[in-house]
Amino acid sequence: MKDIFSAPFIREMGKTASNMYRLGWDERNGGNISYRLREEEVGEYLDLGKVIREIPIGFDAPSLAGEIFVVTGTGKYFKNVEDDPETNLGVIRIKKDGKTAELLWGYKDGGRFTSEFPAHMMSHMARQSVDPESRVVMHSHPTNLLAMNYVHELDEAKFTHTLWEMCTECIVVFPEGVGVLPWMLCGTNSIGEATAAKMKDFRVVVWALHGVYGAGKTLDETFGLIETVEKAAQIYMLIGSRPRLNTIKDEDMVKLVELFGITNYRKDFLKL
Repeated sequence: MKDIFSAPFIREMGKTASNMYRLGWDERNGGNISYRLREEEVGEYLDLGKVIREIPIGFDAPSLAGEIFVVTGTGKYFKNVEDDPETNLGVIRIKKDGKTAELLWGYKDGGRFTSEFPAHMMSHMARQSVDPESRVVMHSHPTNLLAMNYVHELDEAKFTHTLWEMCTECIVVFPEGVGVLPWMLCGTNSIGEATAAKMKDFRVVVWALHGVYGAGKTLDETFGLIETVEKAAQIYMLIGSRPRLNTIKDEDMVKLVELFGITNYRKDFLKL
């Protein structure tokens, strides 16, 4: 059996959490990550027949039965994940009943997965229904995107259009746009269900006045997705109150998606 601390998925989680903390996206214990793993990759590092303890997940997830995830812990600080992954992360498997998680490794201080676990698992189910390769759900509080929530209309089409105008790459990186939810109580099944509904159409969902959810195939891809949205929001917050002399035209955005062969962009979010 290989050393779990050398597992790519553990090392990647630590590196990603450190980067998110360094950028100011995940202050204190803010933010959480879940990463769906393949049984064969986990089996190289853990005895899959050894369950440390069971943890109720608080909702029914029958379609995730048997799925394995590495998940950040509740109350844990992202700055500590890389140095102490066994305390701050847990590798869990959803039981056949779809209601219980089996802890296979981690949470060594008796902890458990993030309080946003329902929103993560519901989002995984939603994304897998439209993209079976989707494996990552990431929640963070990017500073400029959060600031933008207070000064911009929280209308999906308008919010997305503004972000697309900020960087040439934006419509290429998130052509489906950005979903937006009103402020909701976090850590509940209700916000999980609302997020999952949006995740069927968007890989990025803004939780108004709170943060953002992103989904992707890899940790790098998902990090880069949120990073691009945050960069666009930063530019908007720098120039939004000033007279705009230049902008990326909608017809130029169409040229961009055509150049890259992108067909799933939200035409209805453009003013053509």
